[in-house]
Amino acid sequence: MTMTGNHTFNTTATVGFGYFNVGDFTPCSNNYVRDFSQVFLPTLYSTVFIVGLIGNGLVLCVLVKYYQKSNMMDMCLLNLALSDLLFLISLPFWAHYAATDMWIFGSSMCQAVTAFYMLGFYGSIFFMLLMTVDRYLVTVHVHTSLLFKRQSVSVGIALVSFVWGLSLGASLPTIIFTQGGNESNGSCMPKYPNKTWRLVSYMELNILGLILPLTVMGICYSQIIPTLAAMKSKKKHRAIKLILALIIVFFLFWTPYNVVIFMYFLHHLEYMESCEWLHDLGLAMQWTETIAFSHCCLNPIIYAFMGQRFRTLVIKTLKEWFPICFSRCRTLHIQLTDKRSSTYSTRSTEMTFV
Repeated sequence: MTMTGNHTFNTTATVGFGYFNVGDFTPCSNNYVRDFSQVFLPTLYSTVFIVGLIGNGLVLCVLVKYYQKSNMMDMCLLNLALSDLLFLISLPFWAHYAATDMWIFGSSMCQAVTAFYMLGFYGSIFFMLLMTVDRYLVTVHVHTSLLFKRQSVSVGIALVSFVWGLSLGASLPTIIFTQGGNESNGSCMPKYPNKTWRLVSYMELNILGLILPLTVMGICYSQIIPTLAAMKSKKKHRAIKLILALIIVFFLFWTPYNVVIFMYFLHHLEYMESCEWLHDLGLAMQWTETIAFSHCCLNPIIYAFMGQRFRTLVIKTLKEWFPICFSRCRTLHIQLTDKRSSTYSTRSTEMTFV
């Protein structure tokens, strides 16, 4: 909080307002938004962190154990889980920041946590796109896919390296300009040298975070669905449903967040400058960013657990980790089955004699 003249100026300690703040000197009091964030955000961030850590951690363990370098999908899933875990690592720090409205971890940790956050953010999106393109080639352009398959290991490593490099390149401006600790009055956020840099950061997020993914998904899946529909396979309907689920879930989870960011872009172009608008945008950012962030909890379910092969490997791994639990569950299942069989036999006997 900074005092200037007779006005109170606040910057809210949330991921949304940290990275997309309305400016260091805005003549609007946002005490309500800040108070709301101190209760709401730590709870939601903690929930996303725990659920996402369990899901993506399990995916990572299974893939490391049964990893196939020749399988492009496995390489993508492995790196998608790594991206989500990088992103999730930052959430406890943002939860503490939101709860206390003060960054206490120092400038170096501020940049490090920002790097985890941004690399995970862009990495998750880009690896999802890489999987989409891979499915497109495998389904629609089989011959091209077979050509790549002959050099799958080298091509896969090259593509994965390119995606991480692209994620780092997209993240660098935010990482470089981020300041934290005493040098930024207890905050942790980008301090852009001018207005242009901030506007570019908004547009970058909108383009790379929503427009590009939806465009690539739309083009690829518009070709994949007709190809699958023409196949005489029992699995095609399940595959089409999964594809539609991917598009709908991504659109529902990320569109509101990007709409709010675009509104901040308009605000910096001197539209929607009233304090009421900023108040509503502050609350909207907190809700929409939490919804968007929870997408990393769904990635293991959508991309991994819904596959039959992966589900089998997960169950196999869990049986190795918790053999006692599974043996008890199996014993209970047998007992219930025997009991049902006994009940059915008794009823059948009674009906026969009646």
